[in-house]
Amino acid sequence: MVAPPDNDVLWARALHFRHDDGSPGLSGVSLGVAEGEILAVGGPRGSGKTTLLRCLSGLVPVADGEVWFNSVPVHTMRTAARERLRRERFGWIDPVPVLVPELNVWENAALPLMLRGVARRPARATALEWLERLDVGDKARKRPGDLVHAERQRVCIARALAPAPSVLFADEPTAPLHRADRRHVLRTLTTAARSHGITVLLATSDADTAALADRTVSLLDGRRVRTVHLPPVPGTAETEDRAACSLSV
Repeated sequence: MVAPPDNDVLWARALHFRHDDGSPGLSGVSLGVAEGEILAVGGPRGSGKTTLLRCLSGLVPVADGEVWFNSVPVHTMRTAARERLRRERFGWIDPVPVLVPELNVWENAALPLMLRGVARRPARATALEWLERLDVGDKARKRPGDLVHAERQRVCIARALAPAPSVLFADEPTAPLHRADRRHVLRTLTTAARSHGITVLLATSDADTAALADRTVSLLDGRRVRTVHLPPVPGTAETEDRAACSLSV
């Protein structure tokens, strides 16, 4: 077992993963991610983007291959150690916003901080700052059930950014948002990541979203490829005339 390069905060070699039904999810994917880099993982639906993020974050164990975080082998960690790593060092944004219904908006956004032992007052202040930056500060005392779908997703993004994770895994983070809102939210996310030195892995099937990253890795059928043609986003004038967009590694 060879340790990864020192300048890579995340490093993976020859990752293989199979889904519960036996179908292949990843087939020999290797990559390195530098500290503070924003890396887009592109490809069409079903190409393995989410699976790759789940393996790199330790959410699921790989069937074969290696995953390293800051030169520590994640692939050899026990379940409890991987859970602690995700809680203390990683952030995650799903395409579907999931919040604790019993908590109000600022409590949801502050939850990761309070779970780390941050006192309620400073946790609240940090949560409110991020909610304001994502244009949902006026919803701070509302419950998730009082928000529309797009507002809940903004809260989820604030929750992921509030503890300033070392690595943020964002799986189609703006999928629930209207097209007009996506660029603003993505710019907030990427600007915050760069200013705080957060490494971001951004899974997306949208070429415009991938263009905001520093670099793109493209997947197709669970394999890393040099170029993948992303389909246009339906229903938008900006993309209806575009048959496909090529992303090169």
